[in-house]
Amino acid sequence: MTFIDGIELVGKTVDTAGVAVMVLGALVAMARAVLWLSRKQANTYRRFRQELGRSILLGLELLVAADIIRTVAVTPTLESVFVLALIVAIRTFLSFSLELEITGRWPWQKASDLATSDNG
Repeated sequence: MTFIDGIELVGKTVDTAGVAVMVLGALVAMARAVLWLSRKQANTYRRFRQELGRSILLGLELLVAADIIRTVAVTPTLESVFVLALIVAIRTFLSFSLELEITGRWPWQKASDLATSDNG
């Protein structure tokens, strides 16, 4: 096995882990939502969305890591770096959007910032 083959294998493994995290996270979130519904607990939909969003965020982080591994170690051409930059930009936008959806604030905002802005 060459170095390139090893890096490709690592990249594919991290890709697989990212997809697995999203799928398993979605299944766990659905199972918990069914449990919450059966117990007639409040805010089931909101809690389901938060759990689903968290699993998607973690999966996206792993997918970005896999792209970086492959681009830097395997094909460090200018074209591949531009493609990586575009992929990272799209996934970063998705991550920020999901974070806003989950927590109700941007990733760079602290909870105390919201309390201050709500009172002012």
